[in-house]
Amino acid sequence: MEFEFEKEIIEIEKKIEELQKFSEEKGIDLSGEIEKFKTARNEKLKTIYKNLSSWDKVFVARHPERPYTLDYIENMTTDFLELHGDRLFKDDPAIVGGFCKIDGKKVLIVGHQKGRTTDEKIYRNFGMANPEGYRKALRLFKMAERFSIPILTFIDTPGAYPGLEAEEHGQGEAIARNLMEMSGLKVPVISVVIGEGGSGGALGLGVSDKIFMLENSVYSVISPEGCAAILYKDASRAEEAAESLKISAQSLFKLGVIDGIIEEPLGGAHRDHKCIALNLKNIILSSFSELEKISVEELVENRYNKFRKMGSFIGTEI
Repeated sequence: MEFEFEKEIIEIEKKIEELQKFSEEKGIDLSGEIEKFKTARNEKLKTIYKNLSSWDKVFVARHPERPYTLDYIENMTTDFLELHGDRLFKDDPAIVGGFCKIDGKKVLIVGHQKGRTTDEKIYRNFGMANPEGYRKALRLFKMAERFSIPILTFIDTPGAYPGLEAEEHGQGEAIARNLMEMSGLKVPVISVVIGEGGSGGALGLGVSDKIFMLENSVYSVISPEGCAAILYKDASRAEEAAESLKISAQSLFKLGVIDGIIEEPLGGAHRDHKCIALNLKNIILSSFSELEKISVEELVENRYNKFRKMGSFIGTEI
């Protein structure tokens, strides 16, 4: 996948590949020239990614090579045991969850899972969960609470699945119940927006003590395309809508919606899965250590107050 704003980067990387190939074929040492091009590429990446617009970040957040929940589980956990089913109707592959260890610490991980190949995308329903997925998540949350195990959620969905069957099975009720139940969980809860955080589908896993976003992820009540179609009656104005929605991690941190921004590798998380997993792991472990020093009563009260304060404003009387 090529970004419009990365055209110069692509050209430099092509030159690097050509030089490496020529060097191998002819047996000529061109390491000095190759390093110069690599340095130029890195400097260009720094400049470009430092100045991405909100609309640019939408494309980075949706990059097909961006790490998904299972990639983070593979790169930062051990002894992962996936659990399936909502014990009411079926299992939903769009949400994965299970117990694991992060540097020896027991944690429950629940997250949205997109697919990369066509078959995987269909199987995972493009990361759009049905109500069974949210009920599975809630079942696992309650299990973790029972055994005093902290909870980590990964948010990466364009939104909950809006199909007829999902509505018939109680999509709205399932998400609403998760919001209510998560607000009162008696264990530390951390959420990380790793790609897209779309609408109620994201919130169904996002009522947490600490909410982090990866540097190039997005989090909003609706997609820019959907917002443009509704407000402007013109989906082509999605770029304008993205700016108005304040969907970037930087904007949401200023607004107090999230608690922190996790730095991504140069050029985005899709370029180095292991590096971003390490960055994420360090922040998660330190945050859990901080939260576990707080009493259960205070933890729940702080979480409740955190969300009650969102959206408050100071106005003038009419």
